Amino acid sequence: MSNTPKPDPGRSRRPVSPETAARRIRKGTPSAATVAILLGTGFSGVTAALRVEWESDYSSLPGFPSGGVEGHEGRLLLGRMEGVPVWVLSGRAHYYEGFTLSEATFPIRVMAALGVTDLLLTNAAGGIRPTFRPGDFMVLSDHINLLGENPLRGPSSPGLPRFVDLSRVYDPRLRNRLVRAARSAGARCHQGVYVAVSGPSFETPAEIRAFATLGADAVGMSTVPEAIVARQLGLRVAAVSAITNLAAGRGGSSSTLSHQAVLKSAKSRSRMAQQLVSRFVRDAFGKR
Repeated sequence: MSNTPKPDPGRSRRPVSPETAARRIRKGTPSAATVAILLGTGFSGVTAALRVEWESDYSSLPGFPSGGVEGHEGRLLLGRMEGVPVWVLSGRAHYYEGFTLSEATFPIRVMAALGVTDLLLTNAAGGIRPTFRPGDFMVLSDHINLLGENPLRGPSSPGLPRFVDLSRVYDPRLRNRLVRAARSAGARCHQGVYVAVSGPSFETPAEIRAFATLGADAVGMSTVPEAIVARQLGLRVAAVSAITNLAAGRGGSSSTLSHQAVLKSAKSRSRMAQQLVSRFVRDAFGKR
């Protein structure tokens, strides 16, 4: 297992193709997997449910962006969860760290090059819907991209669609399995619309009211770029948010928001998140 120290935040190194990175990874791994899970804030504990066969820090992998946000380990792992071979991306790079969306979503392209067909995205989010409370989970039924950018902008990728249909980003079957897994784990679970903003500042109460008018149920600073790229690549996608806090203005005029509070709330539900994800993997991809 790699013991490479975690680097300072920064841009990825010289550009490499996803296929090149995949070949490098494949040479050192003992097996393969068609399922990948990206662990965002509040979900790093999921790795405890993985029987690890191989791992590497992102900093040791060609083209992988190495972010520096607390709660994001920056490791790629391969192993078995509930007997199912799984790739686990523990941590992500964010647009607000200064990465381009092309850099931030590079690991998703590598997963596709490694033969992945199904992708689970996870994140922490602020609750907008009035019935949400910290500790809930929300399975994404749709999203709103307010990042001001699209990861597909720029030169078209040979052999891939330029204009990607996003009518059904989140696979209905996988969504249903996620809801079932959450409820079997004892979690309060909803389905809803996630709005992605660039960050890193939290939103204003006026912005949250506007997002609610647009139909958003939760707000965060990730996930949407990865989902868009995954759909361009033909992957089936599911996503779940840990509602770690109420969005600005939803918790009363005296409430304040901080990343440390988000991390604390996420940690309190870490065991629940682990059970949710592992049960989802078993029910959606285990032997039947």
